[in-house]
Amino acid sequence: MKKVLFALSALAVAGVMVSCGSGGNKVLNKDKPFVFFNRQPSDPVSGSIDMDSMNWNNKTYYVGFDAAGGGAVQGKLITDFLAGADIAKLDRNGDGVIGYVLCIGDVGHNDSKARTEGIRKALGTWDGSTNPGQVKEGSAVIGGKTYKVVELEGKAMTGTDGSTWNANAATDAMSTWATKFDKQIDLVVSNNDGMAMGCLQATNYPAGVPIFGYDANADAIEAIGKGQLTGTVSQNVDAQAAGTLQVLRNLLDGLTGEDVYTKGISTPDQYGNKISAPVDYKSSTKALLAQNSGVDTTNWQQYTEGNRDNGIKKADKAPAKKVLLTIYNSADNFLSSSYLPALKYYAPLMNIELTVVQGDGQNESSCLDKFTNLGNYDAYAINMVKTNSGKDYTDKLKY
Repeated sequence: MKKVLFALSALAVAGVMVSCGSGGNKVLNKDKPFVFFNRQPSDPVSGSIDMDSMNWNNKTYYVGFDAAGGGAVQGKLITDFLAGADIAKLDRNGDGVIGYVLCIGDVGHNDSKARTEGIRKALGTWDGSTNPGQVKEGSAVIGGKTYKVVELEGKAMTGTDGSTWNANAATDAMSTWATKFDKQIDLVVSNNDGMAMGCLQATNYPAGVPIFGYDANADAIEAIGKGQLTGTVSQNVDAQAAGTLQVLRNLLDGLTGEDVYTKGISTPDQYGNKISAPVDYKSSTKALLAQNSGVDTTNWQQYTEGNRDNGIKKADKAPAKKVLLTIYNSADNFLSSSYLPALKYYAPLMNIELTVVQGDGQNESSCLDKFTNLGNYDAYAINMVKTNSGKDYTDKLKY
């Protein structure tokens, strides 16, 4: 009788530790597929990747885009524009100096760092730092002649509530810059479209001054078509959203090794799906990265809203799975207007049911407090408020 009671007790303890996914298979939460997306776990000061979080289990991956490559694409977009510009129109006060202002998204964010570096390197103002104010005098070729370039001011766009990449903060900053620098401003550059569009909302935005963003949001593409925004960079949001779900689908289907980051991505999966856009895998950081492309007046129509990847078909035979997904900020323009709609489009095609929780962009608890009932899900997709918060999420999966 004691042996029976002991066995039943052991089963009861095991039952506490084991969580059942929608497929009915008993899987510990700590052993389930886990994908970070859009915000790569990293140190906000050094930018070094948090490999402890990336190695949480053998089913942990990151899906995003080539941040460093994207910064270079944005820089080239700007220098290509300048090369063909009319200096008489560009140099507003005729002093032979091209002055620009820079909207920095988040000083501690890897993507923001990469974009700031790409911009400054392209314009010659890079002095080894992505911090506001740490620049040197640069130069750019305009109409075959070299002109001096100066960064009049670079500023991190932080809202009154502490949120970063804040469009309202960009509107306020642009209003101040337009008054402070007047006709010294010949160019405006932003780490994302949200802040660029915020700049354009300033009532005293200097008419005709070129402005560049990043993300290829729907409103930014429309603004390029209207001649309001000069250029932006597409980080291939559909490839990222589909890639996030595809990696989870592969893991949930039991794929291992290179099949996890190639099936449905660089080669067709068992359902006939394959992402059309180029996506590379970086083994050293377990990162699947979509490639970037510049968008301007010559090609903006290719990026209009509603274009989806025809390479993703309905996976009728895929077993239904449930995924808990967090988004760091419900007000983030890129995530809310581009990434989330793409996720909601591709998830049903891959027979994945998403439960989406959204934070406030300021406090990690706004996402973590909703990261609950973990045993009800087969996998997790995490977009953190802060890039050094990976452990806060994995700690919740230990039991």
